[in-house]
Amino acid sequence: MNATVRTAAASLAAFLALAAGPPSALAEPTPGGSAPGAAASSAPAPGKGGFTWAVRPSGPTGPSGRDYFVYTASPGQRIKDRVTITNLGDKPLTLRVYATDAFNTADGAFALLTADRQATGVGTWAAFTAGTQTVKPGKRVQVPFTLTVPNDATPGDHSGGVVTAVTEQRTANGGQRVNVDRRVAARVHVRVNGPLTPSVQVDSLTTDYSAPAAGSGSMKVTYRVRNTGNVRVTASARITSAGPFGWTRGKAVSRPIPELLPGSSYTFTERVAGVVPAGPLTTSVRLSLADPATGGALPSRPVVRTASAWGVPWLGLGVLVLVVAGGVLLVCRRRRPA
Repeated sequence: MNATVRTAAASLAAFLALAAGPPSALAEPTPGGSAPGAAASSAPAPGKGGFTWAVRPSGPTGPSGRDYFVYTASPGQRIKDRVTITNLGDKPLTLRVYATDAFNTADGAFALLTADRQATGVGTWAAFTAGTQTVKPGKRVQVPFTLTVPNDATPGDHSGGVVTAVTEQRTANGGQRVNVDRRVAARVHVRVNGPLTPSVQVDSLTTDYSAPAAGSGSMKVTYRVRNTGNVRVTASARITSAGPFGWTRGKAVSRPIPELLPGSSYTFTERVAGVVPAGPLTTSVRLSLADPATGGALPSRPVVRTASAWGVPWLGLGVLVLVVAGGVLLVCRRRRPA
């Protein structure tokens, strides 16, 4: 693997890891690119000779206590703010500072574009007073920036992050020198004024019933949830399975749906246990939407989608066949001439 590939892999691992953690999670990939989860989820003790830093929204004198940069703005509006960078290491730290766009990974994590991908949304709205910052050991700096909402910005939520990055040269296992990007970011959410449409749909639902020869079985349910609105949402899902005439079969499954950015989708697989084979079975997925900022329910109707499968009662069917066969044999014997 060449140095460019290694660097890209490390950058992606860093972004995925920090996105799953708190706003100031420390991205700490190993040389050659580590799997997501290599970053610390909280600030570790400064390592000797290492780079360790934190990034948070700023107030007039330092970190403001905000977790993210969250704004409500109109098209054409300009917003001035500051980000605090704290050097937790024991040597000077020079960082690149810029903004980029957010997206959802396949497993539902909040992530930011890697440095080799061009931003087209919020990442192009922010302008910083300087593209690099040097922070002394144990010190912090405040970096002003201006966020300008375009005149043609569409209503709804636009998400990204303020990114700080440093590139280190490290030696790979084969003795090869590679560049490894380490990044820490603070999330940015901008809600542009206008008509807001919280909406999701279940655009794929499949079911598969399995059961032993005797007793109840389970229904495997796979479904994809897509955010078709223009605001970020979360949801709670309830999955049930019912037999003929709406008789409930099995134990209902509930799960939280993580935050979905507009246009993003997640795929989930659940298993409803204790489903008695009763012929035609109907599985239902019901979603109730909520606001990720407040946790409160959104004023929208629950989204429901159903799918059908067959649960053949093999044991009962076998017994019925034996009973019918025995009856036929008995009748034939009685009719046989003496």
